[in-house]
Amino acid sequence: MIEHYRPDPESLLASIKKDEEESSKGKLKVFFGMSAGVGKTYAMLKAAHKLKDDGADVVAGYVETHRRAETDELVKGLEVIPRISIDHHGLTVEEFNIDDVLERKPEVVLVDELAHSNAAGSRHNKRYQDVIELLDHGINVYTTLNVQHLESQADVVEQITGVKIREILPDSILDRADSIELIDISPEGLLKRLS
Repeated sequence: MIEHYRPDPESLLASIKKDEEESSKGKLKVFFGMSAGVGKTYAMLKAAHKLKDDGADVVAGYVETHRRAETDELVKGLEVIPRISIDHHGLTVEEFNIDDVLERKPEVVLVDELAHSNAAGSRHNKRYQDVIELLDHGINVYTTLNVQHLESQADVVEQITGVKIREILPDSILDRADSIELIDISPEGLLKRLS
């Protein structure tokens, strides 16, 4: 007599529920670099324009251009979600407006500087927590990150450079990434760009 394999119904149901939960979450793309100035934001904006040209609903939630003309130019043509102003020790600080993005519910939102620490009064202490909330609401996120901000690398970078890394995030954030694009430039090119 031939025995037929019958999967456990509870295991099948749990697997289906897990697949449904994962498919309803947003996708995360990280533009990853070795230092500031290598072109992560520029590459993210170029990718956003390509998505927009292909018909995707893309908005700029928070983009830090550092007043670089070429990068400023790439923000043009994208819908920009206005930042929120928060009073921080007598200074007005502009932060990412997660509520407006959640209300707008774009297909893709650009959220620069993943390791950023939000000002007191923001919904989350860290920007990566904002990004996780967006992903959990089914919004795809493009973001930028430097290696020194990863918890496992901060001490090594500090030992090499002598600079204390203040904005750190857990390495597990990269486990959420569906795509990581390495952005690199030669040391000579970086020095030229930064000068």
